[in-house]
Amino acid sequence: MRNIADPAIRLMGRLLAVAILGISVLAAGAVMAEPRHGLSVYGDLKYGPDFTHFDWVNPDAPRGGKVGLYALGTFDNVNLYILGGRRPTSIESFYRIRIFDTLMARAWDEPDSYYGLVAESADLAEDQKTVTFRLRAAAQFHDGSPIRADDVVFSLETILAEGHPILRNVFRGIAARADGPLTVTFTLPDGAPRNLPVQIAGSLPILSKTYYSGVEFKKTTLTPPLASGPYRMTDVKQGRSMVLERVADYWAADLPVNRGLWNFDRIKIEWFTDRGATMLAFVADEYDFREEFTSKTWAKEYDDKRPVEKGWIKRLTLPDHSPSGAQGFYFNLRRDKFADLRVRQALDLAFDYEWTNQNIFYGAYLRANSIFENSDLKADGAPSAAELELLEPFRGQVPDGVFGPAFKSPRSDGKGGIRGNLRRAARLLKQAGWSVKDGKLLNGAGEHLTLEYLMYQPGFERILAPFINNLKRLGIAATIRLVDPAQYQERLKNFDFDVITARFVGLETPGAEVRNFWHSTVADQPGSYNYPGVKDKAVDALLTAITRAPDRAALKAATSALDRVIMHNRYMILQWYKAEHNLAFWDRFGRPDTKPAYDRAAPMSWWYDAAKATALAEKVKKGE
Repeated sequence: MRNIADPAIRLMGRLLAVAILGISVLAAGAVMAEPRHGLSVYGDLKYGPDFTHFDWVNPDAPRGGKVGLYALGTFDNVNLYILGGRRPTSIESFYRIRIFDTLMARAWDEPDSYYGLVAESADLAEDQKTVTFRLRAAAQFHDGSPIRADDVVFSLETILAEGHPILRNVFRGIAARADGPLTVTFTLPDGAPRNLPVQIAGSLPILSKTYYSGVEFKKTTLTPPLASGPYRMTDVKQGRSMVLERVADYWAADLPVNRGLWNFDRIKIEWFTDRGATMLAFVADEYDFREEFTSKTWAKEYDDKRPVEKGWIKRLTLPDHSPSGAQGFYFNLRRDKFADLRVRQALDLAFDYEWTNQNIFYGAYLRANSIFENSDLKADGAPSAAELELLEPFRGQVPDGVFGPAFKSPRSDGKGGIRGNLRRAARLLKQAGWSVKDGKLLNGAGEHLTLEYLMYQPGFERILAPFINNLKRLGIAATIRLVDPAQYQERLKNFDFDVITARFVGLETPGAEVRNFWHSTVADQPGSYNYPGVKDKAVDALLTAITRAPDRAALKAATSALDRVIMHNRYMILQWYKAEHNLAFWDRFGRPDTKPAYDRAAPMSWWYDAAKATALAEKVKKGE
């Protein structure tokens, strides 16, 4: 598995990068003396004010047809921006399908640039205390009502008052005012992260003030809300499926940020609670497109399928230059048994990644050693002078390893012989006050060290079983608790677990979103994504350094320093990553010649090829 296709735990990676949390950092010296057509973090925008489309799309792609997709988990609420219920987060986080428009839209071939969507321009004051957006007069909601500055102000105020805690954390301290029907100005709080102007532009969903005057925003619902993006929700079947219908008269269809995108008339997403069932449904042509995350499936379970042998299903591997993030076993430090660093180190030593990769993953993956894996932001070698300047105030408060070489996970010979690692683990546990009696690892109070791995997908058991066996050799009783998706999400929301597998993926230019993973102020906030419960002054200080970095060099120093502190504290056991997309799809579609560096851009830039679809239907009919 490269990542976790889970609506509760993998969502706060790319979910943060799109309509819910599209966040970046603004350079200290970036002064906009006049309105601009886009905002970027560091350096110039790639596309000029007269650009007609992104380079990674086919601007003449035909529109029409349909595509079927799948999602794991379940849902009972279609309001994407509140904490209550189980939301269909895959729509925006995984598939990038836009339901609500934002002021600006992301360019996926740049690390941190946004271009005008609802807003035709943005003007950042020289003192960076305010940012003003000029709205397009033609912007409108799906019912034809206009999008105006009052709606934007209402959106911010509603999110701050009643939105998901993650969103409230992102937008806290910001105020907005309407300076006329088409002009809205945001005032930034003192000491605010420099990412806020771009954050507002790319991540604030624009809600209809009129619509929500008669609808309670914070209430869970299965009634699709009034929105403004290229697609609207229709035919919602709770926990089972949803149709996204392209808005025929979408007001922004031909804007440069949309040309060549959103080509399917109809997108149907079906939800599954079992990963294995998704493969069976795919081969049976119940849906069209999937990104494969299970190495065994990709290596072994396609070639013997008739649609693959016949060429009806195509497979494609594309490079992925986006950060791979931090997937791992996350410990809940709110529980005393994980409080001692030596215990966490011992648990890390018991995980035999090399054996797992060779025997379960067919050698498909690389070991992750950084929360910024697959990017230039991770720690490398010894700390630089700039990193040491950030770290020195916390010497004695952070592990000594922080000041040495970058973190590397324990290694084994890959043959299952990790006796040396287990001996080291036993010594660490003894130093932490644990000893083995009658085969059980006990503390001074006679309490047995037990671990419960919370999960809702049985497929992960094959990975956990060898790990659990190694822990048993240390006297640790580890078990798996398999629950249904609804219970799983509820327990995560309230931090009711020992260990989970989660994946956090940041942005190419990280900003305030990293606070939602690691900052002490969100550690005990229900619904927070600080799953380990990290409360560390050094971490908090480094998060501030990230959000206020004046240039990319300073950003690199801050992310590398944070990486060292997080990793040497062993808040989790990192697992694996692969810098590519493994895609499988029925041969009915066309796609651009290139993809953007930081996204697979499917299905948003693909299109239905009627000629291919007809030819495929004939082949299937004839069995050719």
